[in-house]
Amino acid sequence: MQYLDNILFVILTIIGFGLFFKGMREIVRNIKLGKKIDRTDNPGERWATMARVALGQGKMVKRPVAGILHIIVYLGFIIINLELLEIIIDGVFGTKRFLASVVGVQAYGVFTAILEVLAILVLVSVTVFFIRRNFLHIRRLNMKELFGWPKRDASWILVIEFALMVAFLAMNAADAELIARGAEPLGNFPVSTLLLGSVFSGVGSQMLHLIEQVSWWFHFVGILFFMNYLYYSKHLHIIFAFPNTWFANLKPKGEFNNLESVTAEIKLMMDPNADPYAAPPSEADPNAVPAKFGAEDIFDLNQVQLLNAYSCTECGRCTAVCPANITGKKLSPRKIMMDTRDRLEEVGRNINKNGKFVDDGKKLLDDHITREEIWACTTCNACVEACPVLIDPLSIIVEMRRFLVMEQSAAPQELNLMMANVENNAAPWQYSQADRLNWTNE
Repeated sequence: MQYLDNILFVILTIIGFGLFFKGMREIVRNIKLGKKIDRTDNPGERWATMARVALGQGKMVKRPVAGILHIIVYLGFIIINLELLEIIIDGVFGTKRFLASVVGVQAYGVFTAILEVLAILVLVSVTVFFIRRNFLHIRRLNMKELFGWPKRDASWILVIEFALMVAFLAMNAADAELIARGAEPLGNFPVSTLLLGSVFSGVGSQMLHLIEQVSWWFHFVGILFFMNYLYYSKHLHIIFAFPNTWFANLKPKGEFNNLESVTAEIKLMMDPNADPYAAPPSEADPNAVPAKFGAEDIFDLNQVQLLNAYSCTECGRCTAVCPANITGKKLSPRKIMMDTRDRLEEVGRNINKNGKFVDDGKKLLDDHITREEIWACTTCNACVEACPVLIDPLSIIVEMRRFLVMEQSAAPQELNLMMANVENNAAPWQYSQADRLNWTNE
């Protein structure tokens, strides 16, 4: 019976981490539904970008209040990971505060005191975030695309983080009181003693042991729950912000990529030695699938764009600076990313149910993202510049525009007129080429 706690702990650990890795495998599978793209150039610059943006939170502080508070909560996430390492060792082997035996009692006391200071800062930060999100009516945090589950999700994660920190401090306060009564002095707990010392001083030793154990188990089970909740939450960015920033586009913002199929056709047209009667590759190879121009569904996007969708924090910084959205247009770059993730999850559930994707009659374009939204975009790159984890909503918008123009000839009338003028007059305006230099007469 003395090993019952250890056995239960191991079982819960295996179940918790098993479900977590199962969820991560499904997400990685979904991302791989996109087209392959090579983003391995300039590895040194990529590592530096990831260190500055994801690890160093370099872009968060452009909004100082939210940025500093987010950095504190981010440090709280590190607390959870450090605590989890010690908790797992203690739970499996039945030890108590294992790290004290590794770094020494004195160093461990400094370590636990620092964790306590960070824990109370996290409590304050998540409280401020909860108030900002639910009571201050900040526009970007109360827009239509956040109604329902996204808003509840954001609040729930703050509640979970608050509860984990409270359990952490309660556990330490109980330990501090037991140390004062003669227990082995493992750790230094100034914050929890200040907050709860007077409450626990009148509690019996047996009850203190129970509080310490309940808090310890609550903290551990809470971490396992938090890990598996991430699968359903926007807070996947805790994990995916790192690969997302590593695979970010390093080219200058606004530099569009050329379609290889179009480039090859132009080169063929310009080659005086080319056979004009040669069959195109799709006809020469009966098994070849003709390339689709642009994107109609998530299968037409590349894997980094799908990784972007899972990395979106739904913070709304992109939408807050979008000139189309500010002037009342329907476009919201945040919604573009949320809709892409929703469609990706919809396809994933289809695969889970059928073993493979079975056509469901739906597409990303029209069923999730409307044409009005994508044509409202000014391609100014403000959303790309504002994103704290280097997500690129504009690239998805451009790919869907390409599909409409090159596959369906469904561009707005104004754009069709402009392209016809360029084709006929070598200028966007409708006048004869003989009149092109008339402006010099003035």
